[in-house]
Amino acid sequence: MNEKKSFSQKFKGFCLKFFDKTFWKFILVGVANTLFGTGIMFLLYNIAFKNYHDSSWSYWVSSAANYILGSILSYFLNKTFTFKSKTNTKQTMGRFVINISACYLIAYGVAKPLARQIFSSASATVQANMAMLAGMCFFVALNYIGQRFFVFKGTQEEEK
Repeated sequence: MNEKKSFSQKFKGFCLKFFDKTFWKFILVGVANTLFGTGIMFLLYNIAFKNYHDSSWSYWVSSAANYILGSILSYFLNKTFTFKSKTNTKQTMGRFVINISACYLIAYGVAKPLARQIFSSASATVQANMAMLAGMCFFVALNYIGQRFFVFKGTQEEEK
């Protein structure tokens, strides 16, 4: 029997390993995290700061709260539920912050010029919206790779 695997067999094996139960747990945590963070953001902006006179201040505080509180929730859900890491939080929190920051800068840094080039005939608003949409997708993909292979690498409890 030939021991060499074809490219398609190797690719199929990679996909099965990469898109395993951990991947789907990560997506589920992302959905919960998005609902939580978005709820916080709109609650603060539309209720807590409704009568505040400086709407730009309330915009930035509300969106920052979404990002900060959402990241905290994401860290703990991914640590305990997705990756089942038993490592002390101090050992992974720094890597998590580095990962989130790098993923954000790379994803949105690539998305903006890419959208500008692809949608060059569209308005600046369309280009920006497409860049944000692409940035979100890039961010999720990079963040999964970063959390699985950098933040929680070697800290995961093996599932049987």
